[in-house]
Amino acid sequence: MDIMRFGFTTYRWAILLSIVLLSGCATSYVDGSTKEISPSQFNKPEPLHPVQALYEFQSDGTANDAATNFLKAQVIEQIKLSGLFSEVSEEPAQGGALLSITLNNIAVTDEAYSKGFVTGLTFGLAGSQVTDGYICTASYVHDTSSAPIEKRARHAIHTTLGNSSAPSNATKAENVEQAVTLMTRQVVSNVLNDLSYDPAFK
Repeated sequence: MDIMRFGFTTYRWAILLSIVLLSGCATSYVDGSTKEISPSQFNKPEPLHPVQALYEFQSDGTANDAATNFLKAQVIEQIKLSGLFSEVSEEPAQGGALLSITLNNIAVTDEAYSKGFVTGLTFGLAGSQVTDGYICTASYVHDTSSAPIEKRARHAIHTTLGNSSAPSNATKAENVEQAVTLMTRQVVSNVLNDLSYDPAFK
């Protein structure tokens, strides 16, 4: 299943997998509150500098290697296309500039778990919704002597189970994989935009 490809082993994903197996019906939606920001809207510094870019996906604050590997190339490419740096590499950059982006998958409410069990036990006749939250943190230092600049943005993916209606203000995804990649692109664009407008960014 797509869910297992990402290595999501947290409690809520184990429950979600069980529900899907029982009910056979789950649909993912990307929350509409966090919009993607085009690189054309970023505030480009002059001159541009090279940067070392690092990315990590976490589940409840713990490193999730499978999900990191799935999304790393996408995030690094998005940083390259941002136009904020002259060169982007995963190796140390000349001058010591470092951009670290972390995406932490967190539980939104414990109540969502119990709602999910209702759907599974009624084989899809009842409907419910599980929401996974994401906190994206960008930490940037211009060189080894500068103070870090930190920017954060939040996002969410809603998964409806059984006969639950679609959540309002959300984009339906074809599958979990599409939902995760879209959510990541949108939330990363927000922290990059916020970083670009920080007076200390250079």
